Amino acid sequence: MDGKNRNDIKIGSDVSIVLKQDQRSGKLTEGVVQNILTKSAFHPHGIKVRLESGEVGRVKKVL
Repeated sequence: MDGKNRNDIKIGSDVSIVLKQDQRSGKLTEGVVQNILTKSAFHPHGIKVRLESGEVGRVKKVL
């Protein structure tokens, strides 16, 4: 799953996200979803989430 649909992401899911500062390089950060920040059902760049580590980014892959 590519993280563009809100229904694919649940609190507690393991995901790979791209942080704002890593968007150019495409470096992914893995973690567990604490909050889902995007309200819409779909976002073309990925649903924005906050990880349990406190990092915020857009989901690129649901693990």
